Amino acid sequence: MKALPVVGKFVSVMFASLLLAACSSTDTANEDAAAAAAAAAEAAAAEQAAKEAQAKAAAAEQQRLQDAAMAAGTVFYFAFDSSALTDEARTAIDAHIAALLGNDHSVRLEGHTDERGTREYNLALAERRANAVRDYMVANGVASYRIETISYGEENPVAFGSGESNWQQNRRVELK
Repeated sequence: MKALPVVGKFVSVMFASLLLAACSSTDTANEDAAAAAAAAAEAAAAEQAAKEAQAKAAAAEQQRLQDAAMAAGTVFYFAFDSSALTDEARTAIDAHIAALLGNDHSVRLEGHTDERGTREYNLALAERRANAVRDYMVANGVASYRIETISYGEENPVAFGSGESNWQQNRRVELK
């Protein structure tokens, strides 16, 4: 009968050691789970910071494009009795196209002429000029629904008087 208490003690010691081993592995599992959760939170924070940095960089680039477009000017000049774009006008329009491709703004193109010619002819010429700018923008990727054209003809001159210097300033398309 004395062997039974020894076996009981042995079983008790084994049970206690197994219990301690199980508890220590639970602590390790909890520590591993906490470390994994902390790593996941850190990764999510890093990803969010990267997204914010990318958005900030995109906003800065868009602002740079807007500034370049404004520096290029919003008035495009034409030769007498012509609706063909000049190289200077194309360069300025290209800056506006780059800015428009980065946002969803719409623009209005207002066509103008000098005072020479009949009212009807000048309205048609101003419309052809505005459409020439619009067609160039559309051909370079700007959606046509974002562009409105208006023809003012000779009705809204910026320079008054008769003479080539005044007429030259009035042969234009303004981007608004």
